Amino acid sequence: MTRADIHGFTTPAFAPLRDAFAECFALGQHGGSVAVVHRGEVVADLWGGHADAAATKPWQQDTLVNVWSTTKGIAAICMAMLVDRGLAAYDDPVAKHWPEFAANGKADITLGEALSHQAGIDGLSVPMDLNGLYAGEPYAQALAAMAPLWPPRSRSVYHAISLGTLIAEPLRRITGQSIGQFLAAEIAKPLQADIFIGLPPSEDARTAELIEGPKASDGVIATLAGPYPHAWQNPSIRPTEPNTRDWRAAEIPGANGHATAKALALIYGDLVSGQSKLLSAKTLREATKTRFDGMDAASQTPAAYGAGFGLLQQDARPGSFGHSGWGGAFGFADPTEGFGMGYTTNNMLGFDDGIDPRRKALVETLYQVLDGLK
Repeated sequence: MTRADIHGFTTPAFAPLRDAFAECFALGQHGGSVAVVHRGEVVADLWGGHADAAATKPWQQDTLVNVWSTTKGIAAICMAMLVDRGLAAYDDPVAKHWPEFAANGKADITLGEALSHQAGIDGLSVPMDLNGLYAGEPYAQALAAMAPLWPPRSRSVYHAISLGTLIAEPLRRITGQSIGQFLAAEIAKPLQADIFIGLPPSEDARTAELIEGPKASDGVIATLAGPYPHAWQNPSIRPTEPNTRDWRAAEIPGANGHATAKALALIYGDLVSGQSKLLSAKTLREATKTRFDGMDAASQTPAAYGAGFGLLQQDARPGSFGHSGWGGAFGFADPTEGFGMGYTTNNMLGFDDGIDPRRKALVETLYQVLDGLK
């Protein structure tokens, strides 16, 4: 795809992002979008390619797509907002807000420990089908009843699906709202951000079809073959599951947010704008301070987490925080540089070295632009 085939805009200073985004199509992009908010201003909002596998439906400015674990960073912001309002604290036991969670030796696990993948419940130890996950309550009840799979705080193992429930269930008990309702009222509406956890049928027509690339499931297969398989069991999830109405309708805050890149950039950009509508600077520091820094026991790769945020952001600079998703989507903020960035894609790729060259091209170009402005 050429530069001319890319739609949208950049400010003059950020024009190199258009070339970097065009390069993404040579690197495996099928359809997608990228956006940047710098010091409160939208400086790039680009999109291109196709929203369906057959390449008959052009990607539009408002095309939504499932962003997988990028949703975790958004869920983490929801919990941070409760902390900011004095309704919760990261040192609170999860069971303070979700009493059933205290069962089987989990009474002292704190929200901060749970949100940094140290709770010992990276997935369910009992059978659960997709319908139980979609309904939400059966999955939450099973998670609350189970014993940790290893001693909490002894290691960090990525909680692929369960992390979302560890945020959503306390939030529901505190606010009386589902996390999708909270997101809509407290984040999406004030920021005019096009993002959902629990997608209404009315939005299906503008939702992209996910495409499974040849290496997309390599990481899942490796996890299932290792000593910590629970993250991808009970239930098992196919890469194309988000193309179903049942998946889209459910609220799975570890994995099924639907968003545009601009929505992700608006949200992360707000947090580091200096005049956030969402969080105080004090709470943002608390939410993004390091709670784990070491090796993920399952993948044996470096991992660093705040309270739901990833802190080792690929190609980003120290102090950045956010989250990426299965297959390539990501959203993050750099407080020093004052930007929020979002990227969405429907072509789920996997790479032997774990580095998505599309992300690498976009993030490196953004930093080159910012360095040139200094």
